[in-house]
Amino acid sequence: MKELLLYIARNLVDHPDEVVVNEIEKSDETVYELHVAPGDMGKVIGRQGKIAREIRVLMRSVAQRQGKHISVDIVD
Repeated sequence: MKELLLYIARNLVDHPDEVVVNEIEKSDETVYELHVAPGDMGKVIGRQGKIAREIRVLMRSVAQRQGKHISVDIVD
């Protein structure tokens, strides 16, 4: 899952070497914190949050197929 999020984010931004994903295990779900360069935040979020929303939908659908619960947080 972490590798999928890294792949998606690195292909969206101008500085792929600055993309970092932290995985935090909680009792009932896994939280992925996505960190990108400050200049790339707009590319990951998109207009009115559309790209961020689609990233979350894609990640949740993959997680559901594996029987997991996840959430994706974009951190500045």
